[in-house]
Amino acid sequence: MGRRILNDALRTIVNAERRGKATANLQPISTVMTSFLKIMKYRGYIKDFQVFDPHRVGRVNVELQGRVTDCRALTYRQDIKAKDIEEYRLRILPTRQWGYVVITTPNGVLDHEEAIRQNVGGQVLGYFH
Repeated sequence: MGRRILNDALRTIVNAERRGKATANLQPISTVMTSFLKIMKYRGYIKDFQVFDPHRVGRVNVELQGRVTDCRALTYRQDIKAKDIEEYRLRILPTRQWGYVVITTPNGVLDHEEAIRQNVGGQVLGYFH
């Protein structure tokens, strides 16, 4: 169920971007989803997000910036070694210049650049570009 929540939230963001909306409301939420949104904010793909009532069903308001063209969560979480991250990134992203693969590692949820820098592998959550 948790993987479905992340995928639905990311598809909501993409659909709101395509319609030209300024914000997207995501409901229900999970901690993995908030970690994914933190990476998107750090990399400049969304402006900001606010979490309301995280202990119950909760909801998140995301301020969009217009940079997200595609954003997906993998329903099957593939294990990936640190040495194979670059090869996986080249296979899944459409271009070398932009886009990030998000990986859950023992060090937390990281994008592919940070995982390579820390030389740590994990499971692929999804990607955005």
